Amino acid sequence: MGRKVILATCALNQWALDFDGNLRRILKSVEVARSRGARYRLGPELDVWYVWSVFRMCNFYFRKILLIRPKMLLANHGNNRELRWFSPWNKPRYVEEYFLPRMIQDVTRQETVPFGDGVLSTNDTCIGSEICAELWNPRSPHVDMGLDGVEIITNSSASYHELSKASRRVSLIRSATSKSGGIYMFANQRGCDGDRLYYDGCAMIAVNGDIVAQGAQFSLEDVVRRIHVSSRMLLSSLFSPEYRPCHRVKVDFSLSESQDVYFPSHEPIEWRFHLAEEEISLGPACWLWDYLRRSGQAGFLLPLSGGVDSSSTACIVYSMCHQICQAVKNGSAQVLEDVRHVVGNAAYTPKEPRELCGRLFTTCYMASENSSQDTCNRAKDLAAQIGSTHINLNIDMAVKAILGIFSLVTGKLPQFRANGGSTRENIALQNVQARVRMILAYLFAQLSLWAQGRPGGLLVLGSANVDESLTGYFTKYDCSSADINPIGGISKTDLKRFLQYCADKFKLSALHSILAAPPSAELEPLRHGHVSQTDESDMGMTYTELSLIGRLRKISKCGPYSMFCKLIHMWRETCSPSQVAVKVKHFFRMYSANRHKMTTVTPAYHAENYSPDDNRFDLRPFLYNTLWNRQFRCIDEQVTTLSTLRQEALFVDWYTVVSQQSEQQWTEPTALGGPSAHCGFVGDAAPDPD
Repeated sequence: MGRKVILATCALNQWALDFDGNLRRILKSVEVARSRGARYRLGPELDVWYVWSVFRMCNFYFRKILLIRPKMLLANHGNNRELRWFSPWNKPRYVEEYFLPRMIQDVTRQETVPFGDGVLSTNDTCIGSEICAELWNPRSPHVDMGLDGVEIITNSSASYHELSKASRRVSLIRSATSKSGGIYMFANQRGCDGDRLYYDGCAMIAVNGDIVAQGAQFSLEDVVRRIHVSSRMLLSSLFSPEYRPCHRVKVDFSLSESQDVYFPSHEPIEWRFHLAEEEISLGPACWLWDYLRRSGQAGFLLPLSGGVDSSSTACIVYSMCHQICQAVKNGSAQVLEDVRHVVGNAAYTPKEPRELCGRLFTTCYMASENSSQDTCNRAKDLAAQIGSTHINLNIDMAVKAILGIFSLVTGKLPQFRANGGSTRENIALQNVQARVRMILAYLFAQLSLWAQGRPGGLLVLGSANVDESLTGYFTKYDCSSADINPIGGISKTDLKRFLQYCADKFKLSALHSILAAPPSAELEPLRHGHVSQTDESDMGMTYTELSLIGRLRKISKCGPYSMFCKLIHMWRETCSPSQVAVKVKHFFRMYSANRHKMTTVTPAYHAENYSPDDNRFDLRPFLYNTLWNRQFRCIDEQVTTLSTLRQEALFVDWYTVVSQQSEQQWTEPTALGGPSAHCGFVGDAAPDPD
């Protein structure tokens, strides 16, 4: 009969260089694990011990380091650049003695410790370690460790959030124990890393292919832990001829107890995965809260235009307020202390999200002569429903002052295209409006609380989405320029689904009219009081098309020609090859001409692997040859070839019909331009059987 052990894993909201805070969170998680009877506690990757030491993976026992297990497979894709700073341990099954720094020796009273690819062998089981990306590798260490009799595999991870990534993570952990049995423990970081990433916890324990303990994926708490009683089992021994056993570090210690018969055995649980729309409402909201409470600011300011993008940012802030109120209601002393610090009132307790939103969130509709009353009403209605402090102002005076300076110097006054101006004039006039809004956003962020007699300033939130960043459909240094942007890594199509989710979950009826309205920048003159400019018309393609193109560009690593080759099949029901060619060329012209804008784009929450973020994730040139001569020429040649093949295929179809109906009277077609231009038969009678 297998023994039973109590194990603890956790998700900690650690913060780079916050040594005191990191130590405090570690000790809290250790205290909780001990109070629950756990005899083994696992922390996330780069867990910090005694403040001084930062190791990839350390195993401690009674103030002694038992083993330092270095990382063998480094993450060097996506947002990860580990090879820039570290080298992997490339000596499998090898352990050497490592001389500890003197400051560590003073604590542990050890001169050397084992360092390398080893495992811990206790009196009753064997424990091996994987670290973060090693789980995701085709040759994960847990496979050979399991075959060598290692019964408990631990993974200290720093795995950041992407939409729907949790299902892949759970699937890998299940499969790690489903074939050879045993226990798999997973610990992860949580919270904003001080950058564009959010680590989403999901601490868990799996036994023999079943998830038996699950930590929250999204939480405002700094320490989230899972304690579980697990049963171990014997493993089969299937070794290859090249097999080398794991180096075992023996420890005179038992994880199990003699009276474990009284412990309950594990029971599988069903993991509930969030919908992508839920993840957008939870992940970026937690990221915003971490950023706000650690920045020392008093809230957020958002230029709210009444469109899908700025409304999405507003709804994420409202979701943040919901989570704060729920955490306080659940008795979280830490969250209550944080919110009191942010609002500057030691006696304050949030009661409901709308009231809290009014304290933390200011929205501002910046109208111009080109703004419609419809968008003004949409912004006002949404602000009223979420409870934000709403400002309505007009920017025309500032715009005219700037144009007056230009006219005074040059003697010329630019005109919109609708009033006879050139394209250059038209774009310049739109940019002036957009940039004035950025200046006013920062002015009100700095001084609006001062005007109310309240302390602190506000963080400016941005609301440019992935598709606009890809095509450069925004003004450099306009109101998309902000301190942080919670939706900059999300496409318009995903944001629309998110708003529909918010409309249902939070009962925000104002979102229905926002979703129904065509997206528009409203920077050109109105026509009879209504919007004449739309985003999709300006960009030359729909947001649905852009969403797919963005995925092909980044995820499938497509250039112009390879993207064309994929899209002629994917869009075969709606577009001819020549139409696909036009769209692909148009996209790459816009993308290459505007890529320079990504160098100054607002830091955005990383939510998907199609992100165009130039800082860390999508490292590309920002000066391209916008002609794409060779690529576009290959596309043109392929269009010609496909057109020829299509004509030949239609001729074959026509000839086959003629042969089969040889006795029927027919008239020769005058063109073979399409399926409808087949043989024109005279009469409806069936052919003579003779």
